[in-house]
Amino acid sequence: MTALVPRRPRGDKRWMRGIVRTGWRLIADYALPPRCPACGIPVAEDHRFCVDCWSSLRFLGPPWCAHCHLPFGFDRGGGAVCASCAATPPRHAGVLAAVAYGDVAGALAVRLKHGGRIALAGTMARAMLRLVPGDADVLVPVPLHRGRLWRRGFNQAGLIAEAVGRLAGLPREHLALRRDRATPLLRGLGRRARARAVAGVFRIDPARRDRVRGRAVLLVDDVYTTGATTAACTRALRAAGARSVTILCWARVLPDD
Repeated sequence: MTALVPRRPRGDKRWMRGIVRTGWRLIADYALPPRCPACGIPVAEDHRFCVDCWSSLRFLGPPWCAHCHLPFGFDRGGGAVCASCAATPPRHAGVLAAVAYGDVAGALAVRLKHGGRIALAGTMARAMLRLVPGDADVLVPVPLHRGRLWRRGFNQAGLIAEAVGRLAGLPREHLALRRDRATPLLRGLGRRARARAVAGVFRIDPARRDRVRGRAVLLVDDVYTTGATTAACTRALRAAGARSVTILCWARVLPDD
């Protein structure tokens, strides 16, 4: 016990409080050990995956498209772009996704969004931290419409942005980007249908325009699917004067998935 808290004179109340806190922490760790965020079996530390779930995750990185960061199967050389970006270059500065969407990555996203497991935002943020660009100025989460926010009680993208911001030491602007119109659930819709559903939905709060003007914005979301939502957000941010917009997310649905 004495190795866990500083040695203090016995009459010092702070020393006694330290012993009590350490004791309760040991009891809690014994009764409620950290668990794998995907499958729930006990692990060594919070936010750590078990071996099986960890090996099931596909962490993304180069080689990838110079524009959208779509992973390539082999190195095509510096500046190589995918067919989609060659045909229509995106307005954003790339999609930085920690992992490819799959069973484990998807389970975390669902448990956070629909299961209320808000601590998973911290788990995702730790995996996303390695991708945060050094020139980023501010994090802006993809917003929910106020009706959906009231029903759900939180914005999963906002929780992730807050966790990433704390780890990276970057400011967060939760209210700069607004979703003024409710949209139908996009799950199951194709690329064009998604684009039509979110057209003109997002705008910058005029009172917070200066928070993004001239700044390198990290647009944060949980899952990147077709890019329709983030493209609409990017248009609003660039129209407000953002110097650049880079998408940062937990998981990305790849074309072969």
